[in-house]
Amino acid sequence: MKMNDWMVKEIIKRALVEDLGNGDITTRNLIAETQEGQGLFLAKASGIVAGLEVSAAVFSCLEPAARFTAFNHDGDEIKPGDRIARVEGKMSTLLSGERVALNFLQRLSGIASKTRNMVGSIKYQHAVLVDTRKTTPGLRLLEKYAVRVGGAKNHRFGLYDGVMIKDNHIQAVGGIQKAVSTLRQKVPHTLKIEVEVENLQQLQEALEARADIILLDNMDSESMRKAVEIVNGQALLEASGGVNEENIVEIAKTGVDFISCGALTHSAPSLDISFKIL
Repeated sequence: MKMNDWMVKEIIKRALVEDLGNGDITTRNLIAETQEGQGLFLAKASGIVAGLEVSAAVFSCLEPAARFTAFNHDGDEIKPGDRIARVEGKMSTLLSGERVALNFLQRLSGIASKTRNMVGSIKYQHAVLVDTRKTTPGLRLLEKYAVRVGGAKNHRFGLYDGVMIKDNHIQAVGGIQKAVSTLRQKVPHTLKIEVEVENLQQLQEALEARADIILLDNMDSESMRKAVEIVNGQALLEASGGVNEENIVEIAKTGVDFISCGALTHSAPSLDISFKIL
């Protein structure tokens, strides 16, 4: 899991504080502190597993000596009835941590599963599927990790690591040419400049401004095909807006280089996984 460890730990700590508050009142008054136990994560639906190390960290955060044994790796296909992982430790740890651990595992596995399905549908096309910033506040790092597990690529992580001139920037500045030329003078030469356009006239303006990447926002397939012909390799083209399982193949066939899809993160259903005490 190639993520910033301290940021992941902070996310987990916040989730535990949110759920436990000043303590698990049920478990604290029902379970002896010395009682040991073990539990299993079981798949109840088919999909792609993601977030095993995050789930393991939930229990180790509550009890450093807890033992987490994964029977799969992130990115593996699972089916109903499969044993995903086992955790051993104090019974109070298992009972107090199960919901948070499940929330992470189900959420990330759901994103990875949806992503894998959409990537598979365009595997014979030129286009590369990428995510967006439409993520759950506070969980972007984990959700974008799940997208990578599913086989797609990450777009920018935030406003700090990529130049994207959107419609409101253009409106505020007074035009595509002015926006691009101003940024060319101020940002490092190593950064690519991407411009969002809504029609073929704006596409031509972005080309004349020498944008590196042009995002075709909510264009129909015919307009995207024309855009590919007009650009003819002078810039990279990204299709965005309303992308889903039903239309992604049609979009990919237009010849664009990238397809960005917010639904990978904002609309992926959690994968059904259960946790059972043995």
